[in-house]
Amino acid sequence: MSWRQLAVSGVVGIGALFYDASPALAQAFLGGNLRPFAVLAGSTVTCTGASTITGDIGVSPGAAIVGFPAPCTNIGTQHSADVQAAAAQADLVTAYNTLASLPCSSTIGPDLAGLTLVPGIYCVPAAASNLTGTVTLDGQGNGNASWVFRMSSTLITSPGSIVNTINGANPCAIEWQVSSSATIDTNTQFRGNILALTAITLNTGANVIGRALARNAAVTMDTNTVSFALCGAGAGNAPPPPFGVGGVPALPYGLEWVLLVIIVGLGAYAVSRR
Repeated sequence: MSWRQLAVSGVVGIGALFYDASPALAQAFLGGNLRPFAVLAGSTVTCTGASTITGDIGVSPGAAIVGFPAPCTNIGTQHSADVQAAAAQADLVTAYNTLASLPCSSTIGPDLAGLTLVPGIYCVPAAASNLTGTVTLDGQGNGNASWVFRMSSTLITSPGSIVNTINGANPCAIEWQVSSSATIDTNTQFRGNILALTAITLNTGANVIGRALARNAAVTMDTNTVSFALCGAGAGNAPPPPFGVGGVPALPYGLEWVLLVIIVGLGAYAVSRR
């Protein structure tokens, strides 16, 4: 192989590595029909206690929405077995399957309490509780930082648990793909979009910054708040921040620049040898 061929191959190879690790490969997955919904269920939405839901509420193929306008409040639009709810459920199926097919970068837990996690795609085994305290998600100052938690079975939190976000982490860029049902226990402060195959239960005082989206069964709430409004401007109508490709972690910022310099240098060398 000539020096020119070697240099060109180096440019292509290192360029591919640089590109593969880039957020440009990340993909937004919540379809436009799903994004306005804070709560979506397959069979019924039931609300007891003085809850406030900011965002649309929908049910499909079921039709029952119970507890509104009292004792619960919906700041949004309700969709009971209508075209909008059906389209949102179709987007939910696509989003759920997309998340479920992502290769995990690591397996953690099953109890996430005490962990500080950088952006990534994490497999979480089943447990009596997946969160017994506080888990901290560190955005590292990256506006496109995102997390995917692939729950092998249920998602269960203990009373008073907290999903904490720091350094610019966006709650609506946290995706919880739940292979069964989710139970967010009393007074849990939860962040992220819950995409559950079966049902979602929010016990008394549990609050969610994000969305509660159940494919096949009910969403049941008791004295809760659910809202994506705190995720930032346009959180309801714009695509969420992208998530990275599993198994290909983003390169450290400094290393990206080193690789860029190498690429430019090899490119210049290849041209000079022509």
